Order: sequence, then C-alpha cells, then structure tokens
Amino acid sequence: MTDPTTVDLRGMEPRLRHPLVFKTFDGLAPGEALLLVNDHDPKPLFYQFQAERPGEAEWEPQEAGPERWVIRIVKQGAGG
Repeated sequence: MTDPTTVDLRGMEPRLRHPLVFKTFDGLAPGEALLLVNDHDPKPLFYQFQAERPGEAEWEPQEAGPERWVIRIVKQGAGG
C-alpha cells in the first residue's frame, strides 16, 4: 500500500476546496487513501461524501483542531 496523497486545503479559496478533494478521491484506486489537512472542522465535506459517494469512503479523523484538522479518507472497494 502506498502512502496517502496529502491534500492541504489551508489557504485555498473556499469554493475550490471540495471539488479538489473529490477530484483527488476519484483518482484513487480502492484501498488507497488521501490525507486531508484543513483549517476548520471538515464536517460539511463529510456529509457531502455521504450524499454523493455513499459507502465509497472511510472517514478516519487523525487530528481534530483547534487550528488544524487531519482526516484520512480511504476509498472503499466495489463492495464498500
């Protein structure tokens, strides 16, 4: 298994953040992960994943604020 791709959203224009995360996620093979780094709790992104990619992502918080949040998002296989 390879190291996760890091997507650091801090300092990025807000309207570009979620599309970048989904583009990166969609490029992963099942079992691969991305490491999301953000400057606030990415709970809205979590809900967007549940709505748009149900069962496709495992959400693993690694660090929870107050200034930095790190989430490991693992792409699940065809069976979820």
